[in-house]
Formats: sequence, C-alpha cells, structure tokens
Amino acid sequence: MIRIIVGGVTGWVGRPLAEAIENAEDLQLAGAIARQAAGERIGDVVIHGSLAEALASPADVFVDYTSAAAVRDHVFAAIQKGLHVVIGSSGLSNDDFDALHRAASDAKVGVIAVGNFAISAALLQRFAVEAAKYFPMWEIIDTAYAGKIDAPSGTARELAWRMSEVRKPELEVPLDKTLGDPAARGADVSGSRVHSIRVPGYTIGLEVRFGQQDQRLTLQYDGGTGAAPYIAGTLLAIRRVHEFVGLVRGMDRIL
Repeated sequence: MIRIIVGGVTGWVGRPLAEAIENAEDLQLAGAIARQAAGERIGDVVIHGSLAEALASPADVFVDYTSAAAVRDHVFAAIQKGLHVVIGSSGLSNDDFDALHRAASDAKVGVIAVGNFAISAALLQRFAVEAAKYFPMWEIIDTAYAGKIDAPSGTARELAWRMSEVRKPELEVPLDKTLGDPAARGADVSGSRVHSIRVPGYTIGLEVRFGQQDQRLTLQYDGGTGAAPYIAGTLLAIRRVHEFVGLVRGMDRIL
C-alpha cells in the first residue's frame, strides 16, 4: 500500500486525484493540504493547512498540485523528510530542477516532475523532440486561461528544455538586429522562443511550429476543462516514483 499526501487537495486536479487514490486498492490517502479548507475532511482524512502538519503522518509519496509560488518549498521539505515526490505544479525553473535533483539524489528518493500529465501532451513532446532533429527552426506558442499567473507554463518550459537536449533552434535574424521591440519575438526558454497567451476561453494548450525552406510542420495540443486526462498519468507517476533516485522530467519518460 502506497501512502500519499496530496498538496492542493481541493483544487481542479487535487480533489478528483484524492478520490481516485481512495478508490484504488493499492493506494492510501494519508494526508491532504489546502490552506482555505483546513479542518475539513476528505473521507477519513483531515485536511491540514500546511505541509508541516501533513508530514506528521507516515507517508511514502508527496504529490504537489498547489501553486507556482509554493511548490519549491513544499518539494524540498518533502525530500528532506524522506518522501518520494510527484510534481504537477508549474513555476519551477531549470535551476530549481537541478537543485531538486541534487537534493533527491542525496536523500536517495525519486522525484517525477511533469509539465502536463495528459497522454496527448506527452505525445506532443515526444513528437516535437523527434521533429527537432530534422527542422532547424521552431517557435512555441503557450496558451492558457486568463488567470494563470506563471508564464510560460510548466508544459512549455518542459518542452523547451527537452528540445534543447536535441539542439537549439536557429535564428535567421539575431534578436539584437530586430527592428522594433525584441520582446515581440518571445521569451528565451532553454534556447527556444516561447510566446505565452493568457486569454479567457482557454484552459491550457501548446503549439510548436517548425519550418524550413518550402515546408512547415505544426504540432498542437489543447486541454479541455475536465481533469480526467491528468489523473491516470499522476497515478502512474505515484506508482513508479519509488523506482527512481533523483529527478525524472517528462511524462514520456515514465510511459
């Protein structure tokens, strides 16, 4: 039985994830965190207002679906407590991930960090990494709901990082030669140009546009308003995280 603490348990993914854990024969909800719901219950579990309170209960895995502002401190605290960690929150930088890998390796625990647990997003990432071997230029368009405070999204950051392992895209016109505002060319994320769009009507999506002479390729992912696509991926990560020591980034690496 794998004992799990869920951070952000009242959130869009957190609540259905907790319910899925309770319905699984090999998983047990051992703790739950949500500041605004402290004292309430999910099944037999009392929701705590802080990670420190939740960590008082014996557990094997901490799952973070809190926020970009809180995730870093939560993950380091869980690692120091000897828990394996699954990260579903965005907001971590490449430097953060490097530090998490060192901390997890020292503690001999596994950390799985995934920008998007949906299988369609994982496949887009896998296909984009393959396309980067053949196309010299690409740009990334990152779409999300208007209230998403972090930009680019964790999904876009992870994609840019994975593609940088293949190579960095070429630029025909160097940024310092741009006529106008170079910021219009997007943010530099692991060498890729990323354009973040935050408008109503979207949930989360990602598009990669590749090009070379006389040919183009576009890969696109769009998430719906339901959390179901993310639950199965998170449960898989929970069940597999003990197999690793250190950090693993990307859903496609645990499929």
